[in-house]
Amino acid sequence: MVTLRQEKCVVTSLNSAPQQLSSTSSDSFFHFTLVSLQPVVAVLSPTNSPPFLRFPGMNAAVRAVVRMGIYVGAKVYFIHEGYQGMVDGGDNIKEATWESVSSMLQVGGTVIGSARCKEFRTHEGRLKAAHNLVQHGITNLCVIGGDGSLTGANLFREEWSGLLDELLQQGLINEEAARSNSELHIVGMVGSIDNDFCGTDMTIGTDSALHRIIEVVDAIMTTAQSHQRTFVLEVMGRHCGYLALVSALACGADWVFIPEMPPEDGWEDNMCQKLSENRADKKRLNIIIVAEGAIDCHNKAITPDYIKDLVVRNLGFDTRVTILGHVQRGGTPSAFDRILASRMGVEAVLALLEASANTPACVVSLVGNQAVRLPLMECVQMTQEVQKAMDEKKFDEAVRLRGRSFENNLTTYRLLSNRKADSELPNSSFNVAVMNVGAPAAGMNAAVRSAVRVGITEGHKMFAVSDGFEGFYKGQIREIKWGDVGGWTGQGGSLLGTKRTLPGKHLDKIAEQMRVHNINALLVIGGFEAYVGLLELSASREKYHEFCVPMVMVPATVSNNIPGSDLSIGSDTALNAITDTCDRIKQSASGTKRRVFIIETMGGYCGYLATVGGLAAGADTVYIYEEPFDIRDLQANVQHLTEKMKTTIQRGLVLRNENSNENFTTDFIYQLYTEEGRGVFDCRKNILGHMQQGGAPSPFDRNFGTKISAKAIQWITRTLKDSFKGGKMFANSEDTACLLGMRRRALVFQPVSQLRDETDFVHRIPKEQWWLKLRPLMKILAKYKTSYDVSDSGQLEHVTRVRPKESNTSSAI
Repeated sequence: MVTLRQEKCVVTSLNSAPQQLSSTSSDSFFHFTLVSLQPVVAVLSPTNSPPFLRFPGMNAAVRAVVRMGIYVGAKVYFIHEGYQGMVDGGDNIKEATWESVSSMLQVGGTVIGSARCKEFRTHEGRLKAAHNLVQHGITNLCVIGGDGSLTGANLFREEWSGLLDELLQQGLINEEAARSNSELHIVGMVGSIDNDFCGTDMTIGTDSALHRIIEVVDAIMTTAQSHQRTFVLEVMGRHCGYLALVSALACGADWVFIPEMPPEDGWEDNMCQKLSENRADKKRLNIIIVAEGAIDCHNKAITPDYIKDLVVRNLGFDTRVTILGHVQRGGTPSAFDRILASRMGVEAVLALLEASANTPACVVSLVGNQAVRLPLMECVQMTQEVQKAMDEKKFDEAVRLRGRSFENNLTTYRLLSNRKADSELPNSSFNVAVMNVGAPAAGMNAAVRSAVRVGITEGHKMFAVSDGFEGFYKGQIREIKWGDVGGWTGQGGSLLGTKRTLPGKHLDKIAEQMRVHNINALLVIGGFEAYVGLLELSASREKYHEFCVPMVMVPATVSNNIPGSDLSIGSDTALNAITDTCDRIKQSASGTKRRVFIIETMGGYCGYLATVGGLAAGADTVYIYEEPFDIRDLQANVQHLTEKMKTTIQRGLVLRNENSNENFTTDFIYQLYTEEGRGVFDCRKNILGHMQQGGAPSPFDRNFGTKISAKAIQWITRTLKDSFKGGKMFANSEDTACLLGMRRRALVFQPVSQLRDETDFVHRIPKEQWWLKLRPLMKILAKYKTSYDVSDSGQLEHVTRVRPKESNTSSAI
């Protein structure tokens, strides 16, 4: 059974409060069709338009829509080659099966194809498309594309009744067909590597494109270790600078050019001066990132070749140009894109299940870590308003319209790139210490770099503490300068050193070191030990007045087990390591039939890595501590996998969190599956171990660590000013010892003392964890019979039951 809330649908408007809209009755069943489209560049003539482009993550969305649709008793169709396939009909419209979307999560592009279609832009073309849909009983469309594709779909919907009347008059359909197909419902999923659609923080494909860019940047940086060179990289972004901006943050670029932020007159001299200063600081490599649509304040294009010639002419630096081009659109989708596309696909099906005649077309979006539905045409209109503002040179307005995420990225970049002379810096007279605590996590170094440079910009003297609290009480404290953290963003692990030691037994020595070095504020970047350590320091303020200073923690752990934060620095890198390994393991069995892989992940008692990694890798079963299981569950899972193996499914994937059960170990589960599957499939096991903590940080972790640390230092600055009175520093209230975490849609400062009640200290996990709501989704996509409460998506309110069976109703996605 699948639990669906169908009585009411909340559609959140960009400009108004949520509206309550009536939806279809609980007895309605649907056939679903999936259309995969790509954005059309409206400003160019059709003859000069580039071919329709594909992006990683589309197949994950296709898979989710197909399987969720089938799960709720729907008939699902593919429409191959986008709108062209809809106009041509015939073999382009085919029914999809559960097996037809197997083994496609790791495949880039789209297996159902996409193509440009001039004919669909005409009334006659849309009439043909309507006829082909009616012939298959299709009245629900799920469209994956950009604003051009979604605008075309909405126009098609608005014309639907008129198109049916024409078909009826021409005798191509009868009155019964016109009546049963009287309504067309549309839900969009936004796909674009440029992340140029307003209303969503991320579009499908963007994170994968960032992976491709950062891989190239990291490779370039390693080749430049023995050469003093300047590299100019051009990335995609004809109208949106998101890729260039986030790439610049993720690699610590010296300069970035984006359409939304044209440089002021005289930028050539300013850039050359900055490059020269960096070279004087013995920095061997300069990176300049250019979006392909970059312009100056006079709307003149800024090209990589122009920048190269400028640097060579003015500075004489050895300068190379790299244009990444379509490399950014290729490759295997990242874990983030797979999860995003899967969540959006399921949400799209639910939206169509609830659609009524009065429900406007909506688009599934991501805000924070929440999947939401927004009115399609309002998002499209706002997206078009961005270009209008840029054409009118209202660039601040364009940045605002891009959304909070883009604006925060730009603010952080400006903060980190604006290195001022010592004489220009404010003199705060405050000393701020930064340290890593707990196990190493990729992205820690990016967070430290951001903290140090923002702190110096704020006028503070920054100190680095080596080896966590152990190094603190041993006096391993040194001042750290702007240039000391150069190149840290792409480094894995912890360059400061980190240990799991708690401060409790050495509070007196730590207090002494804070007094000796006159530490006025403390930033702790780390995992559960960092959280517990901050609790111990804040609880000791009455005894040690040295701890009466602003203290803030930034969560950084691959386990993602910190209360008060939905996400932690390092967990995305670990997820990509798990996903990549699972892909390779499954590929190793491409020539072997019927094989099941048992894989153990890290995480302590927290099942985040196993669950979300399982969703990204397409696991059949995931065992975690938070969802207890017994031998009957294990037997049922083996039986379920055995039944799947008897069909066309030839490979199985089972993930187990390392502490999911003390008795049902990885070896036990491996032996059980081996014995029970004898004659049907064989088994292999793999323990991923500490490889999940290693490697270069992902673009997400670099960017997240950079932004969250910058925000933490700004909070420290404000709190220092508020707590400094009468020439003394005294911060003793609970809101001066905080954890900065991502909560649903925003970064929030929370007193650590208030998080005690949310914590299971024995198992080192939060008592409530948002990602547990993804487990039913994972099980549905693995063909398990389970319940799925749609309120998990944050949209709907009343529960009804939808029977998973076939229907005679002629409608579709």
